[in-house]
Formats: sequence, C-alpha cells, structure tokens
Amino acid sequence: MEPVSPNLFNPWRDLFDAAPGLYVGFSGGLDSSVLLALLAESPWRSKLAAIHVDHRLSPNSASWRSHCHEVCAALDIPLITEEVDIRDAGDGIESAARQARYRVFEHRLIPGDVLLLGHHLDDQVETVLFRMLRGSGPRGLAGIPRVRGLARAYIVRPLLDCPRSFLEAAARSRSMTWVEDESNASADIDRNYLRHNVLPVIAERWPDYRRRLSRSAEQCHDSALLLAELADGDLDTLGETAARLGWRLDIKGFAALSGSRQRNLLRHWLLRRGFRLPSHRALEAVLTDLLAAAEDAAPRVEAGGGQFRRFDGYLYLLPAPGLDRGTCDDVTPWNMKQSLPVAGGFQLQAVLDPSGWLRVAPDAQVEIRYRRGGERCRPVNKPGSGTLKKWLNAYRLEPWLRDWVPLVYVNGELAAVGDLFVCNGWQAVPGEPALRLQWQGPAPDLSGGNGPPDDAFR
Repeated sequence: MEPVSPNLFNPWRDLFDAAPGLYVGFSGGLDSSVLLALLAESPWRSKLAAIHVDHRLSPNSASWRSHCHEVCAALDIPLITEEVDIRDAGDGIESAARQARYRVFEHRLIPGDVLLLGHHLDDQVETVLFRMLRGSGPRGLAGIPRVRGLARAYIVRPLLDCPRSFLEAAARSRSMTWVEDESNASADIDRNYLRHNVLPVIAERWPDYRRRLSRSAEQCHDSALLLAELADGDLDTLGETAARLGWRLDIKGFAALSGSRQRNLLRHWLLRRGFRLPSHRALEAVLTDLLAAAEDAAPRVEAGGGQFRRFDGYLYLLPAPGLDRGTCDDVTPWNMKQSLPVAGGFQLQAVLDPSGWLRVAPDAQVEIRYRRGGERCRPVNKPGSGTLKKWLNAYRLEPWLRDWVPLVYVNGELAAVGDLFVCNGWQAVPGEPALRLQWQGPAPDLSGGNGPPDDAFR
C-alpha cells in the first residue's frame, strides 16, 4: 500500500488543478485531520479550506469545534463552521445527521469545487460488511465510491486504500492531536458492533480480511457498472422523456422486459434522477400492483423518495409525496406582464405571440383560480359545452395535475385552462394582439442526473 503522503492525490491532479476551490470535510477526527495536513503540504494549499459541521449531538461538540479552529489556525487554513438541527425522519439519527451534513456541503460548493472526505480502508470494509448484512445488491456491495457528484461539484475520497493504522502512524509522526467521538465506542450502533465485536474475530482467522473484502467490493463495482449500462440502454429504448412534472417512459415496453431487468431499471432510474435506492417491497409493488392495475385506475407506489404512477400508456417517476395543494383555494390577481408562481412550484407566463389564442383587453381584471368542482366551458373549435373534468380528460392531462392546473378568469369568466386550451369567446381574432400561455414546472434534468457519475474517476 502507498505510504500516507501527498502523492495519494496524484490520480486527481487534473481535477484539483481545475477546481475553483478544494474543501475538506473536517470533523477534527483522525482521518480528516490527516487528510487536511496532507493537503496543506500539497500544491493546492492556496485554494484549500475546511468545513466543520456541528451536529450538536454530543455534549463535547463545542470543544470539537474549538479544536478544529485551533488546528486550522496553526495550519493557516480557512475554516467554515455551521451548526445544524438534526431531526430523525424515521431512518435513524445517523442518517439524519448525514443528510444535514451534506446539505451544508451542497450549499457551500459551487460548480467544479472538490470536497475531500477522509474515509479510509477500514471504513470501506465496515461499509461492505454492513451492507451485506442488510441484503444489498452489487451497487451497495461496491462500497464507498472514490469519486461521486454532489450537485455540480465533486466528492473525492483519496484515503480509501489506507488502513486506519497507517493514518494513525502518519498522525503520530507529525505529533498531531485529534478528537475522539465517544459514540464510536457504543456497540448499540451497528457499525461499531461490527468494528469492536465482529471484525476482530474475523481477523483471527483471516488476517488479510481487508484486502479480501476490498477485492470483492471492486468486483461488485464492475458488476454495478455493467448493470447501470444495461439500465441506461433500456431507458433509451423505452424513450424516457421529461414530463410536465417528473419523467416518463413507455409502459408496454417496460412490461415486456424480464423481471430482473425491470427491477434493475427502476433502481437505476431512481438513482439517475436523484432519489434513493428503493426497498425490495416497493419494487415488487411497482411490478405487481402498478403494472397489473386497470387502465382507468390511478395506482401510486412510493419508492426511494420518489413515486411511480401510470397514465395513458406511460410509467411516470415523480417527486413524492406529490404536489402541495398550498394556496389552491385562493384567488390570485395577475397582471400578465410577469411570470406568476402557481400551485405545485409551477410558473404561469403569458407571451405575446401572433399564433397565440388568448384575447385579453389591457384593462381587463385577470385572476387565477383552481378547480372547485362543477366548472363548465367549451374549448375553441370543440363541439358543445362540457364539464372541466371532461375536458381535462379529453386533453389527457395527468390526473395528479388536474387539481393544480391554473384557471385563467378574465372579468369573472373562465377564459383559459393552463396552456391546454382557450375557452370559446376568448380566442384572439386576426389583427389584434394574441397571448400564448405557458404553464411550466421545474425543468427535469435529462442529462443523467446531477453532477458527475459516482464512478467517473474510480
């Protein structure tokens, strides 16, 4: 194994050279302390800063923060500190702390920045074993990635091939001090139980267990890459496209895939669009409850922080738990000169366009309302009047958007429904100004997710 020195950063020289800033996630513990010291000796010292996140979970957190200030002052490295509030949303306090920490990182980093974290070989081994016991597949058993994206920045873990003993030797040779999190001694935490009670027993029989498990992780990494390539090909074949909200693909083509490829595609699709890996139960619900539902049903399966739905021949991946009705019962005045925020994070805009349909007098009173039930209208060039419910179905608007479509009232009369249609009597005539409405949600990213792939530089 390579000695602990700044040479460990050589594989990422080009990335570091191009980065606007380099940041170390600095807890004050052994691994991040060694990482910070090595970077302070590197050619990139001038663009280096440390970020300390105080989770306030330990009575010693204030002293840890003070220690980090002292270390950074001695190294003449800028330190950014932030306190966070931790609320367990059901996945455990460790998961909540991690999510809060990464929100801080994401807020601080700009495109092209590099965040360096001090995970080492022992962390990798514990992660692989822990995930194995949780029943993870190849992607989970690939362990901690060396490089992955965070928004439009990068996370790099240069110490993943170094055992903790190497880091401790390097720290003592530099007469370094570091903090010890007292929670690391608690066997009530699963990872600590593995570290203190299981791995020492394994080491008695297989002293080189780190190398063995690391090799297995590399093989799982290769398998995960192949599965990702297969899923990307399936997404392309099934015609994944951006929907008005979320993404969609051809459901008949999806149903024709084998069960293994369906599950592989669903996992990859969620990760590709920034969601989490789903539970096995959620995947099976998509394949049974959702695919088997009648055409006129509206099944919904929540998975990995997103939700799957089907409509009109498509399988949809949407944010979960869905749109917030918010102020949908309110009446909002609109001058039509500026884009208007409407329900669900959408925007409504009126654009002067000779090919537009809507006629509105300059002094007209325009209001935005939402469905209450019983509204009737007649779209231009459609025969007869009907309920709004009938027309929304005829225009094939996704059912989960029908309560949030903005209704444009002019002088108290329904004149247009989102950008779907203009009501009869409100159409522009040749020679007079015409407006085209645009009802748009947050633009889905079809580039393949946020930032570089996890394995871009592995």
